[in-house]
Amino acid sequence: MLTPRPLTQAEFAAFGDVIELKGTPDKLINQGMCGRHHDLAVLDFADGRAGISLFDAEARHLPCEVALVERHPLGSQAFVPISGTPFLVIVAEDDDGTPVNIQAFVTQPGQSVNLHRGVWHGVLCPLGKRGLYAVVDRIGPGNNLEEHWFDTPLNVGPMM
Repeated sequence: MLTPRPLTQAEFAAFGDVIELKGTPDKLINQGMCGRHHDLAVLDFADGRAGISLFDAEARHLPCEVALVERHPLGSQAFVPISGTPFLVIVAEDDDGTPVNIQAFVTQPGQSVNLHRGVWHGVLCPLGKRGLYAVVDRIGPGNNLEEHWFDTPLNVGPMM
């Protein structure tokens, strides 16, 4: 059984960026009324352009089964919760086209993720209630989706 753990930048760095407030803002803007925490994720696209979409996803509950992972070879993909719903983040390393060393994380309030280009990851899984997310990813021609279906679905258990 795969046990999810809280999302931290240190443990997630190989797969992407954790987008969250980090101490004091880089600068104050809007007449000193807004702190700007600048450039928190690296968007990486082979070509095309960045687009913003809204994903309205049904709730999942732990424990759950994960039948597939996917990756996007032509661009990074960021998930920013609008509804504040935490979500399960499944990621894996690549071994010649096969996902290996699968890990699971659960976002905490105020956290978003940006998945690096080509990283195997699970589908969007809001936990406990339906979730609305802004997704920033590559818009353009070409096949930017690869899926890997598991022979036996992964069992993802309760949090550590």
